[in-house]
Amino acid sequence: MSSNKSGILSMSRKAGKLVMGMDMVKDACSVGNAKAVFTATDISKKSLKEVRYTCAKYDVKLYALGMNMDEVALGLGKRVGVVAMIDAGFAKSCAKGLEEVIIDKDEFGI
Repeated sequence: MSSNKSGILSMSRKAGKLVMGMDMVKDACSVGNAKAVFTATDISKKSLKEVRYTCAKYDVKLYALGMNMDEVALGLGKRVGVVAMIDAGFAKSCAKGLEEVIIDKDEFGI
């Protein structure tokens, strides 16, 4: 499964429909461009909390990618823990079969 996801990530990056890194993902969510956010399995707890807050605040779906940062780097050429799809088609393809991270907005007071 991870090679399929790696291929989708790679295609979306080549198409210019992928945003990589925490700051870029937060910006994409805040302006409404992010259709879905995906996290690597080995991001820090602090980073995960930050991305969960951002997704809750801007009502963006968050998925656990099921790949660590090194596996993500194989497909993208860059080691990142958080990516966002800015195209609905790519987001739907990548999210297929992945577990959505449930975010309780009350946890963040939103």
